[in-house]
Formats: sequence, structure tokens, C-alpha cells
Amino acid sequence: QVQVVESGGGLVQPGGSLRLSCAASGSIRRIYTMGWYRQAPGKQRELVAGITSGGQLNYADSVKGRFTISRDNAKITLYLQMNSLKPEDTAVYYCYLHTATLDYWGQGTQVTVSS
Repeated sequence: QVQVVESGGGLVQPGGSLRLSCAASGSIRRIYTMGWYRQAPGKQRELVAGITSGGQLNYADSVKGRFTISRDNAKITLYLQMNSLKPEDTAVYYCYLHTATLDYWGQGTQVTVSS
């Protein structure tokens, strides 16, 4: 059984920073891509950032220059460093794994940016 667990969300003031973590465990076949999606109330889930097994990065235009994605392949852990946070970044952030067999999602972690 595969588990994907996010952590690091919370309440932060505009301009502040947060670091999200995602730890995956279990019987996981080859991972092609790991990444972060987010979903704000009343909106569709959208890609925030992704990273391939080869280290290729992909960011949503809205977070470029502010967010940084990284991964530790040995530990199957994913990170999202979020700086200069804005109220519009408020959402539930989900970690996902795209593997050779299935895609896996975490349960999500709430990020709220508010003064």
C-alpha cells in the first residue's frame, strides 16, 4: 500500500514563507514525476509545480520566481519552498506521484495567506 503524506501548511501573512513537505512510502514502482497541485474554494485543481526523475522543472506562471520545488529521490520526499506568499495562494495543496503503474495523491495540506 502506498502512502503520500503532506505537511507544512498553515496560516501566514502576505509576504511570508512556508515550506511544504511530501513523504511517500510503500511499494512504489518507478516514479516519473512528482509535483504539487492546489485547489482554492470554488476553483479547479491546478498544477503549481512539478519535477521529473531527471530533474526537469515545471512551474505555473503565477508562482514562478516565488516557489521552488525540489525532491530527494532516495527518501522519496518532495518539497515546495513558497516565498513572497500572496492571498491568492490560499488553497489546499496536494502532492502527487506519477509512477509506472499508478498515480498517487496525498490528502492535502491547507495554506492560508491572510493578514
